[in-house]
Amino acid sequence: MGRAILLDKASIPGIRTFEVYRAHGGYDAAGKGLREMTPAQVQQEVIRSGLRGRGGAGFPTGLKWSFLDRKSARPRYLVCNADESEPGTFKDRYLMEKLPHLLIEGLILSSYALGVKTCYIYIRGEFKYLVGILETAIR
Repeated sequence: MGRAILLDKASIPGIRTFEVYRAHGGYDAAGKGLREMTPAQVQQEVIRSGLRGRGGAGFPTGLKWSFLDRKSARPRYLVCNADESEPGTFKDRYLMEKLPHLLIEGLILSSYALGVKTCYIYIRGEFKYLVGILETAIR
């Protein structure tokens, strides 16, 4: 059986709070990326990692990022699709419920790598309660 990576800290008491998340290494990757790497280096690290999308297709994230027109002066937006529409899966909901700071940290690094100034998280109506969890996490 493989090692849990994404949800390895989900059972830590209080992990939804900034203080506990930070005490367990949370935001270290964002700090390293923002302080020590260029956006292009962050993208190369994502390509090297083999990170794939969490949807049904599992498309390589770094490859998707390479399609962005970096010469355009038009604003860029990042949309986190937490629709949870794949039948029988609850990965988006579970991640936001248990580790909201992990999602936020990923959005910070993604936004930095892509030159994004505005980010949106799409949450379907049935999971509206997740908005409160995310709002609490960023306060």
